[in-house]
Amino acid sequence: MKVRLLANENIPAPSIALLRSADVDVLSIAQSHRAISDIEVLQLAREQRRWLLTYDRDYGALVFERGMEPPPAILLLRQESQPATRAAELVLPLLETPEEVDGYFVVVGERALRRRPLRA
Repeated sequence: MKVRLLANENIPAPSIALLRSADVDVLSIAQSHRAISDIEVLQLAREQRRWLLTYDRDYGALVFERGMEPPPAILLLRQESQPATRAAELVLPLLETPEEVDGYFVVVGERALRRRPLRA
């Protein structure tokens, strides 16, 4: 399974560049869809079958509390974005076992990760 990512506008450009240099298909909201709403970001990720990569907790609320249809996976990063490549450094190992991420809302931290199924 070849994973495709949608990087929310809060993902630093150096992380996007690092992911792309690792041959990951990354669409950047900051580069191609500036100023669209969180709902539109979710819709775009869903339509293009991309995992959403974000620092924004609002996506969990949209999916679990408001019942919006999720994309294939959501990766919520919990650590600071320093250095600016840290997001990519945490995500790249997850791409090696996509079956453990696809279908989940994954909270990614420095030392641990938590998974919650996107569909009951």
